[in-house]
Amino acid sequence: MSIDLQLIRFKDRLITKVKDGKSFILDPIRKKYIVLTPEEMTRQLIVCYLIEDLKYSPNLIQLEKKINVNKLARRYDLIAYDRSLKPYLLLECKSHKIKIAQTTFDQIANYNLSVKAPYLLISNGIEAYCYHIDYDTRKITALDTIPQLA
Repeated sequence: MSIDLQLIRFKDRLITKVKDGKSFILDPIRKKYIVLTPEEMTRQLIVCYLIEDLKYSPNLIQLEKKINVNKLARRYDLIAYDRSLKPYLLLECKSHKIKIAQTTFDQIANYNLSVKAPYLLISNGIEAYCYHIDYDTRKITALDTIPQLA
């Protein structure tokens, strides 16, 4: 079941600029301008949602860091950590032009083999899907909301 995050309401909070004909967006987490791609737009809108609506601390969010998955270097989109600095929420972003498909679920599941976050979030800015993983029972549950930090 898709969750409607209404991300468009955060668009006026984003700071963009054009330099040499290229568009950039200010990333408040990395504190620098990033090339504005459709995927980056989704990521920045979700960062706004997590910080403003769910009160996630910007200090507990990391964007685009390398991880090893099956001995291959990969880069996740976002991890939010809990207050004890354990991975809490792993996010996979896609462009609004890309339909969420099984390959997206497979991708985040593979990344989570290394991360081991209890919550997974997938979004293209229009659709969003969130899941809870219970590692003790090995059950995955679809959620109708995104969890606040415990």
